[in-house]
Amino acid sequence: MAKAAKRKPAKKAVKKAVKKATAKKKVAKKKTAKKKASKKK
Repeated sequence: MAKAAKRKPAKKAVKKAVKKATAKKKVAKKKTAKKKASKKK
């Protein structure tokens, strides 16, 4: 998706969607990390 967005700069909506998707992934990773930390305790 990211590569396709770079090829077509006119489609700003696609870039925004990609950014939102990456942000969601980062949040999910943080949540899983917190769960793992709580399990260790």
